[in-house]
Amino acid sequence: MQQTFTVTGMTCGHCEAAVKCAVESVDASAQVSIDRNANRVDVTSSQPREVLAEAIRAEGYEVAA
Repeated sequence: MQQTFTVTGMTCGHCEAAVKCAVESVDASAQVSIDRNANRVDVTSSQPREVLAEAIRAEGYEVAA
């Protein structure tokens, strides 16, 4: 399932990698595409939206509802 998140606080490539790693920690086969300038994270995953969002929040980033 394709899901789009608005994630704020990503300021560099390290931030992008941290968000990607967070998503992959709950779904190793997830496909993650990040547009840092637009605060956009597109994820294709079978995991529920809230599980993915919570993984990103655990890394210290804010995820819009």
